[in-house]
Amino acid sequence: MFIRKKPNKSGTVSVQVVQKTKTRKQRVVKSFGSARPDDMVAMEKLMQAASSFLQEMAGPALPHMYEEEDVIDGFINSLNNAQVQVAGPELVFGTLYDRIGYGAIRNSMFRNIVICRLFNPGSKLKTVDYMERYLHVTYSVDQIYRFLDNLCYRKEEGEKAGDDSKDDTGKDDDLSKSAAPAKPKLDDFKTRVENIAYSYSKKMVGDNISVCFYDMTTLYFEAAEEDDLRRCGFSKDGKHSCPQIFLGLLVASGGNPIGYEIYEGNISEGHTMIPLIRRLASRFGFDKPIVVADAGLLSKANINELTKDGYQYILGARPKSESDKVKERILSLNMKHGDVVEIKKDGDMRLVLACTEKRARKDAHNRQRGLARLQKRMASGRLTKQNINNRGYNKYLKMEGEVTISINMEKYEADAAWDGIKGYVTNTTLTAKEVIANYSNLWFIERAFRMNKFDLAVRPIYHRLRNRIEGHICICFTAYTIMLELERILKGAKSEITIYRAQELHTPKVKANKAGLPRDGRRTVRAMQVGRTRLRQVTLEKLGCPNAENREGMAQHAGGGQGLHPAAAFPFRHLPLSHPLYAITPPASQGTQAG
Repeated sequence: MFIRKKPNKSGTVSVQVVQKTKTRKQRVVKSFGSARPDDMVAMEKLMQAASSFLQEMAGPALPHMYEEEDVIDGFINSLNNAQVQVAGPELVFGTLYDRIGYGAIRNSMFRNIVICRLFNPGSKLKTVDYMERYLHVTYSVDQIYRFLDNLCYRKEEGEKAGDDSKDDTGKDDDLSKSAAPAKPKLDDFKTRVENIAYSYSKKMVGDNISVCFYDMTTLYFEAAEEDDLRRCGFSKDGKHSCPQIFLGLLVASGGNPIGYEIYEGNISEGHTMIPLIRRLASRFGFDKPIVVADAGLLSKANINELTKDGYQYILGARPKSESDKVKERILSLNMKHGDVVEIKKDGDMRLVLACTEKRARKDAHNRQRGLARLQKRMASGRLTKQNINNRGYNKYLKMEGEVTISINMEKYEADAAWDGIKGYVTNTTLTAKEVIANYSNLWFIERAFRMNKFDLAVRPIYHRLRNRIEGHICICFTAYTIMLELERILKGAKSEITIYRAQELHTPKVKANKAGLPRDGRRTVRAMQVGRTRLRQVTLEKLGCPNAENREGMAQHAGGGQGLHPAAAFPFRHLPLSHPLYAITPPASQGTQAG
């Protein structure tokens, strides 16, 4: 983290503490206000406040605990990489993994891959290398791939995927032995993961799922050829020439997941919502919640099916796509900022309209930007009759004769009357403001997609076979539920620690033997344990994590291969207390009792 001075359009300068994320973007941790750059007194106060915040987050420097520091240095220098293990990820994410209920899936390979996805996302090759180097757990790449081949399917009739009767080493699990995919059954990992996630989500919303949110996103592949699953279609990432898949996600309030499904990349969005809702409702038996979805799912077929199944719904509307009579009525209202109106439609259906100044500015900006792009393309001579279509702002174009293309400015200016107007179609008995408030909670699912795409690096997907792709998505879905729970706990505790900061709370452990531990090693170890920071201690307490030395069955991360030498990894007198490499807890070894 560091202090940033950000100039504002008003001429002031904001003082912020920012942190670089995994995508190398700068995320604001805390803002301390703004002042005129020539107001030196005010700027100095803001800078002091930001500096104090940084020092508080870092913690005080480690004092000299003992005079015999040469003993400590000798002990540290005597360590090698094989004696240093990091248990932080298992302490934080492993605890949450068990708390949610995934511990019932007795498969260590699945557990290790999910936890690695949370703090070290990457390809399966990178994951295998990381687990071997820092976890001292050895899997071959072929074992990982065979595991993914059957992650979402049962092997044979009467034999469950990942049989719980096998030992928990991960090497002898059923799914790591067979590469032949089988027909989908109702007891695969995906089914069990969804069952556990649904049970926990239901608990989080008070055992009553009264509203659910559905949306889809695209995940593209940097490949040249299509197959049965990876197909070219409309890409929300703008990669229309790349094969892709659709990921549909159904969540409850707060973003708590209910279930998901993947679809071919060329499928229509409107054909995915009803089958998924019916499948999950049939399995979990939940009541009829209000279904909320954006305008991409708005179709007569979907509305008819939702009504037929007895669901209430709130769907995003397209006011400009309504009938001419309805459009004339909307424009006659001359809606201003803050206006909310309702228009009665067929049956119990209502069209709720709201107008805001913020949306008006956004709509105007988008129209101006679209017009500028069209003008630029026309000036370049690349916009011809052969490559023109009616998508986006091409609707402002008109063709005269055989070759002349011009911009219809009358149509462009007429569209300004719609700036700021947003529509919602519903058959609920909620008030107009309640309809808008419920629809605005779609950001829960947008955040879910953002966390999966950026924090968990769901793509790039280094697989081409359908089973492996489904297995990869299942791992990311599991990791998302854990990250969401971590965020919920930190927010509930009103902690200033972010989920990104919590991910960095690694707790090293030292495996000391009789030869490596000095005679007064007990006191040395105790001095090292003083290095536990208030930040880490408070975080682990709020998460309900056990102490590293008391955790049974912990997958400890061990440093090996090309890792840092321990003498470089533990420069106690030169790092702040907040450094994650301070909490050292050596287990007792034969002939020596750890302090």
